[in-house]
Amino acid sequence: MELLGEKYSCLLQIFRSTKYGKDHLPSLPYYASNGAAGMDVEAFFAPGSSLTLNPGERCAVPTGLYVQLMKGYEIQVRPRSGMSLNSTLLMPNSPGTIDSDYRGETKVIFLNNGTLPYTIKNGDRIAQWVVAKIDIPMIKEVSSLEVFSKTTRGTSGFGSTGFNNIQEKEKESVYSTKDEIDFLV
Repeated sequence: MELLGEKYSCLLQIFRSTKYGKDHLPSLPYYASNGAAGMDVEAFFAPGSSLTLNPGERCAVPTGLYVQLMKGYEIQVRPRSGMSLNSTLLMPNSPGTIDSDYRGETKVIFLNNGTLPYTIKNGDRIAQWVVAKIDIPMIKEVSSLEVFSKTTRGTSGFGSTGFNNIQEKEKESVYSTKDEIDFLV
């Protein structure tokens, strides 16, 4: 797809809510820098309104945006790094997904993980959208785990490959036998 000399991989159509009148529209998502992978998305409330989340509370913050995305793509809803570092808000389903067939208002789910209330104001940049191509796999049921290829990792999970590569190398250099290394794990 080409528009004004630029090449695009897909089309994202956006409708901005007019529920508070044509003089109070939500901002379109935008890239904050030339190299940004995600588009910033803002909170959208009635004029002069805000939303306060008490500690432990969760809610879906409206953006006022409705989207239509080409089939074979999704919008990943991700936290903004500055908000993650400087606030107590978490996105518990991060990354969220907006499917190509969803037609409702897009929202961002937040949880206040702090000890004080947190207020989100109209126009606050609350998340970023990353448009991603998805593959639809062919699903094939198998009759036994024996058909799966063998791997070194096997069924080990949840930290089984280690936590810190430097620590793993130190263990190898300090301890001379496999038994001494296994004792540490």
